Amino acid sequence: MMAYDRYVAVCNPLRYSAIMHAGLCSRMALVSWVSGSVNSVMQTAITFQLPMCTNVYIDHISCELLAVVRLACVDTSTNEVAIMVSSIILLMTPFCLVLLSYIQIISTILKIQSKEGRRKAFHTCASHLTVVALCYGMAIFTYIQPRSSPSVLQEKLISLFYAILTPMLNPMIYSLRNKEVKGAWQKLLGQVSGFASKLKT
Repeated sequence: MMAYDRYVAVCNPLRYSAIMHAGLCSRMALVSWVSGSVNSVMQTAITFQLPMCTNVYIDHISCELLAVVRLACVDTSTNEVAIMVSSIILLMTPFCLVLLSYIQIISTILKIQSKEGRRKAFHTCASHLTVVALCYGMAIFTYIQPRSSPSVLQEKLISLFYAILTPMLNPMIYSLRNKEVKGAWQKLLGQVSGFASKLKT
């Protein structure tokens, strides 16, 4: 949704308000919520049908779907394939759409004559592109991997980064474009460096 919003803002700026009206935004949000919810309900229902072993614990930092599936006493290769297929559809489809949007955006930006115009256009998309790279990179590494997956410790670290650090970084990444936030950061860094220099003397 944000990639399409950036695409319209950069490639069709004069028609932005006509294209990105409230109805379209609502429909796009509804599609993403419904597709994510349907996938979660289906995966949960399939996982609950598996016979679980007794006296087991989840060797993970959270109730991650793959970690719960691995507790089953039967062969779970079908479940793991289903998780991978749904992840490919629900992760790679939007990821490819984001890439297509940014290919169009970059080709449009490169046609802008003024250096200031190009800088401003790139600046408009930088935050979203950073978040997309972080979020999709971790999600793809978590859910789309061969059966010879990384070690349990690596999986835990990736899940921790994906579930906690990425959402924590989002507000910081987006707010760094805000002039007031930039000013507050510069003021704080100035105070810290002043305090450090006083400690040295």
